[in-house]
Amino acid sequence: MIKQFKRLSGKEREEISRRLACGEIQAGIARALRRCSSTISREIRGGSCNRYTYRAGKAGRRARRQATSRKSGKRKLAVNESLWRYVVNGLRHQWSPDQIARAIVREYPNDTTMRIAPDTIYTTVYVLPKGALKKELLSCLRREHKRRYKRRSANQPANQRKLADMVLIDKRPPSVNERIVPGHWEGDLLIGKNRQSAMGSLTERTTRTTILVPLKNRTALEVRKAFVRELKKIPKQMRLTLTYDQGREMAEHQLFTKQTKMQVYFAHPGSPWERGTNENTNGLIRQYFPKGTNFSKISRRKIKWAQNRLNGRPRKVLDYQTPYEVFNKLLR
Repeated sequence: MIKQFKRLSGKEREEISRRLACGEIQAGIARALRRCSSTISREIRGGSCNRYTYRAGKAGRRARRQATSRKSGKRKLAVNESLWRYVVNGLRHQWSPDQIARAIVREYPNDTTMRIAPDTIYTTVYVLPKGALKKELLSCLRREHKRRYKRRSANQPANQRKLADMVLIDKRPPSVNERIVPGHWEGDLLIGKNRQSAMGSLTERTTRTTILVPLKNRTALEVRKAFVRELKKIPKQMRLTLTYDQGREMAEHQLFTKQTKMQVYFAHPGSPWERGTNENTNGLIRQYFPKGTNFSKISRRKIKWAQNRLNGRPRKVLDYQTPYEVFNKLLR
């Protein structure tokens, strides 16, 4: 095993090229050079090469270019203090790097020095030295994972007890999918610690406006009363339909429809993509209330503070306008 990293030399690259020409396998080359198999594999595959097109001279020049580019100059955010302050402020407001990059163009249309790519923001944050600042900025990112995870299968067992008189999403008007007419909502519950508490989330499909609903418990009675109370605060023309999963908390959907005049449509079991707008929004909400949060200890004031922060964030899908801006424009 290699105890200390050491770059491949020109002679080693020549040896790799010769042995590949003789048809030797990568594992054999690694043993001959006393290198890790992964080192040889990366070397051969670099620059879109393979065992038939690999050449020592070309690989050596590529390695020197890459080494030079890694050492050249300071990062953009390290030399532009105004840009760095803007990025940090955006992160502290839970804006994504993409949202920051787009918003800064709108705010400084004529200042080309105030430009940043989202990948540059990610890279800069992750290469910060360990400390309070890095920890704070990482916690501001939507997902704190250090690597990407594969999505789990959406195949889940259906509820054993179906709700009475459900109207499935198949019967929802096709115009809802076009997102032209506002007033069509999607809903769900965010479950708290040990499944002992919950908070409701309602998302409008066109404007992405989000309503966070404090709940005393997860009963159908409490959910219906709380949802009705929150939705009656918005104009009637913005209350048309609600798409929900088949959770038991929506058992009083008929009374909900009577009180709000909103027809409830139910997604198929194990099909979260049928409520994709709300599912995506729930991911944003988890920045403020991570999994394991005890919602019974979260005040209504804090919940509504998070709601305002969400609706005040520029969204890519809205051409980097905020949900509040689009919602108010449609009302006017």
